Amino acid sequence: MQRQYTGTAGRIENSQVGVFLAYASSKGRALIDRRLYLPDTSWSRDTERRTRAGVPEQVESATKPALAGQMIAAALDAGVSASRVTGDEAYGQNPGLRALLESRRTGYVLAVACSTRVRINQGRTAARADAVADCLLASAWYRQSAGAGAKGPRYYDWAWIEIGAGGHRHLLIRRNPSSGELAFYLCRSPSRVPLSSWSGWPGPGGA
Repeated sequence: MQRQYTGTAGRIENSQVGVFLAYASSKGRALIDRRLYLPDTSWSRDTERRTRAGVPEQVESATKPALAGQMIAAALDAGVSASRVTGDEAYGQNPGLRALLESRRTGYVLAVACSTRVRINQGRTAARADAVADCLLASAWYRQSAGAGAKGPRYYDWAWIEIGAGGHRHLLIRRNPSSGELAFYLCRSPSRVPLSSWSGWPGPGGA
């Protein structure tokens, strides 16, 4: 417990911060693992404080993406079957987590910032994600539901652009039909898949 930023409050609060792993399927969702985020300087290196709080010696400070990677690897090692992983920008911006998922041949749909640079034209051209969105023709967008919400199907406009080479990586862009607000995701699958199999995955939750 200490004053630190928490996404739940959207500001610095006196709080504990945890990373949670949820499993989602057509039958519902369930939390299957969790890790407590241990701040490095104020907790991890303070032996007396750790002892008073009962923090095990083997628990070390790690970033939230690293904690997510530990849980995902443990779930896969335990035989949990997952076609892909999704998470918010805190995880999507981390190249180490993406590399881990690729090494485990697990697909992902991870949110990234609009300033993320991607390589289009078979990897020959580098551009910001929002600049790529600005260049899309009207025919590049498809309207599709992202799943049922409290008020029924949640329809968005979607576009995806192949990035890199090999056809397995894409930039997925979601546009709100009413406000025009954009959200960006990096996607990868072990094999080619249609847009319809990706657009139902990005959601508001984290890893």
